[in-house]
Amino acid sequence: MRYGREYIETILPHRDPMLLVDTVEALEPGKMAETTFYADPEMEIFRGHFPGDPVLPGVYTIEIMGQAADVLVLSTEKYAGKTPLFLGLNGARFYRKIVPGETVCVHVEIVSEREDKAIITCAATASVGGEKAASCELAIAMR
Repeated sequence: MRYGREYIETILPHRDPMLLVDTVEALEPGKMAETTFYADPEMEIFRGHFPGDPVLPGVYTIEIMGQAADVLVLSTEKYAGKTPLFLGLNGARFYRKIVPGETVCVHVEIVSEREDKAIITCAATASVGGEKAASCELAIAMR
């Protein structure tokens, strides 16, 4: 199973230029998701971060992992159509640079859920070419 932007836009409220999920490669709603994002060399952010040595900013990497978590959670029946809000981030680690032209693959799983408050914590790992680029746990609230 592989889903493109048209399907992703039925799940996520994000749109360009803030939609940072290009494909959903695997999805088990409420359990796990795998997504990709292509770091297009034409992205405006690369002009200033950093001239002559462009690198995808770490906050973009975190957002890419957050949106993968959003796909996972919003694909469930009980949270479909909700707005995901970032609540927190734990243990963020960066292992390698992500540079223009690379495809970021994200694997995300639900770690815990507080159903009474609609707060979900997910573990996420971003990789490029099978090499770990970043990881974190992030909490999102569904509103």
